[in-house]
Amino acid sequence: MKQLKTIYAVATFMGCALFTGCNDDYLQKYPEDSLNEEAFFKTLTDLETYTNGFYGMFGASYDDLFSDNIGHGTGDYTFSQKLKGRIDETKIGSFGWKKDGVWENIHDINFMLVNAHKVEGDENEKKHYIGLARLCRALQYYGLIKNYGSAPWYSAPIATDDEEALYKTQDSRSLVVDSVMADLQYACDYMQEGSSRTRVTRYAALGYMARIALHEGTFRKYHEEISELAGTANSFLEKAVWATDEIMSSGQFEITGKGAAAYRDLFTNPDLSKNKEMILFSDYDKDLNRKNNTSTVLNWQWNLSRSLADSYLKSDGTPITEADRTKTFVDMFTDRDPRMAETIMYPGFINEGDNSTLPTKIVLDYGGLGQIKFLPRTDATYGGWGENITDLPIIRYAEILLINAEAKAELGILTQNDLNATVNLLRSRVEMPEMTINVPIDPALEALYPSVSGALKNVILEIRRERRVELACEGFRYDDTMRWAAGSIYERPFEGVYLPGFGVYDCTGDGVPDVALFKSPNDKMGYTDEELKELSVYYTEDENGAPKQIYLSEGDKGNIRFYSDTDEDANKFIAPKYYYYPLSKDELVLNPNLKQPIGW
Repeated sequence: MKQLKTIYAVATFMGCALFTGCNDDYLQKYPEDSLNEEAFFKTLTDLETYTNGFYGMFGASYDDLFSDNIGHGTGDYTFSQKLKGRIDETKIGSFGWKKDGVWENIHDINFMLVNAHKVEGDENEKKHYIGLARLCRALQYYGLIKNYGSAPWYSAPIATDDEEALYKTQDSRSLVVDSVMADLQYACDYMQEGSSRTRVTRYAALGYMARIALHEGTFRKYHEEISELAGTANSFLEKAVWATDEIMSSGQFEITGKGAAAYRDLFTNPDLSKNKEMILFSDYDKDLNRKNNTSTVLNWQWNLSRSLADSYLKSDGTPITEADRTKTFVDMFTDRDPRMAETIMYPGFINEGDNSTLPTKIVLDYGGLGQIKFLPRTDATYGGWGENITDLPIIRYAEILLINAEAKAELGILTQNDLNATVNLLRSRVEMPEMTINVPIDPALEALYPSVSGALKNVILEIRRERRVELACEGFRYDDTMRWAAGSIYERPFEGVYLPGFGVYDCTGDGVPDVALFKSPNDKMGYTDEELKELSVYYTEDENGAPKQIYLSEGDKGNIRFYSDTDEDANKFIAPKYYYYPLSKDELVLNPNLKQPIGW
């Protein structure tokens, strides 16, 4: 903990030194808006201090917003607006082009890289910090690639009078991605291994290499709009295999624990420092005033989707049947993969962290499938809005195993031994049956991902299922659907729980009704206000017959659906256009040499 306090203190100092100036003494030595490279870049400590300022670029995610893992969200998200045809270059703002200060970050990284040669000291240590900087540059640029398909590549800071550089157009996707991969390879080659799981080590660099290589390899394989790059897809998949093999053969990491509780512990623990599944995690601590907002995952602005729920296998390892799809909330968790009830709020769940003593009711207006993965479970970790102190995984070993399996399957080289060393370790932890190389094709998966083909089609589909359920709510699902060219998924209506009709329901599992759904306040099916006063009551229409928020998919029964997705306002995914975002009109005015991404 002492080391961590030092890191944050130094990072805070660097933020002041680089950007604003923190005190008069400092300003007497250096300009307020810049760093004097001649005076600063002298020692390895200077490099360490400078790179500590990069740690804000590494973050954990605890939701799957924008993806089909969300049944309904109330936020006005850019992606949902795109699906409804409501954005163009005049209505996009800067979005990802300037999101999180990406260009400022690239400038600061390049500033260090062009000055690092001045530092005296051990060359291996110097290369470690250079590797960290190049890793950060790779991450910043690949974020732009995912949103826009390309960007101008800069390997050095731009002088304010360098109009040729300031007003250049985007470089090709190939050039930018090759440059990203070169940065990642340098980081993998020269960063030190180390034992820290909160500092970025070679293992974290390998993890990011694997993540990006898998994304690029599958993107090039499945996206017809860049078919000229399809022949290069395998080189990226092979790099993903190499990076994951390096991690797997190190002996430093393992899948930890047994049972549902072991899986839960990865996302609700206030101290992951001893957990050998962590390659990199974000450390939260009350004494350091380092806190997160994970308490909002349950019923704040979203619920999870029936599509995600239906992805979980039954406890015998088989997919659910049509009969299972019509099970009500209290029955749908029976005999299912234990990870389901550690991700989606189950009947009778009590939010003990919030000092609750009664089961939490489902929220039908959101679909009824609340998220509990990442929810702090004790009052010691649950502090309310922005006050929670559970540690959060950034890269964990489970993801590495899934990348290894998927990349090998896409390459056509996956064996049963590979499955046993990857996917089946994850299934074994939660005591689920193993996946076999001859697993039958699930028609539901085949319909979800129609572009998959080849001799290992069955395994690729099943690995995609495993990735979805193991990594649910960890921020991967949107990127996965984009790289697989599976945008048509988003034209399907988003759904929540199944109800066999209007009426009152016990959704906490105690035998007492707690939720009611009626067509309108004018038709409460004979129930009195007194009988309903303890229930959460919902309507599909108001007293004048106007639609409210939800309706049933089959009229008087079915899955909860949302009027925001009805025919008048249905989602439409226009491929390949919607795999990218447009540049704003303001950006095109500032630099008329920039070009809109494919389709815009």
